[in-house]
Amino acid sequence: QVQLVESGGGLVQSGGSLRLSCAASGVIFSSVIMSWYRQAPGNQRELVARITSYGSTNYADAVKGRFTISRDNVKNTVFLQMNSLKPEDTALYYCNARILATNFWGQGTQVTVSS
Repeated sequence: QVQLVESGGGLVQSGGSLRLSCAASGVIFSSVIMSWYRQAPGNQRELVARITSYGSTNYADAVKGRFTISRDNVKNTVFLQMNSLKPEDTALYYCNARILATNFWGQGTQVTVSS
């Protein structure tokens, strides 16, 4: 079955950096649209970044210029490099795989940014 496992979250100070990873299995990874979402307490889950099978990317306005999504189709892994982190970035970050009309989700990894 499709399985997504996130890692790399943690506690950092404002202005710091983190690199999230999402390892995918059970999919033809190179053909899958991969995304990162996040959800803070009391908020809806929001799209952070997305990368297509051929490498096209898009980002939420709140993270443009600070976050970079990338993928390694050999290792079946998608990354989210997060720089210049702000307390507002604190959330549970989820990896998402879109296969046809179906979305698959990881369990999430917590990112906490202290001021």
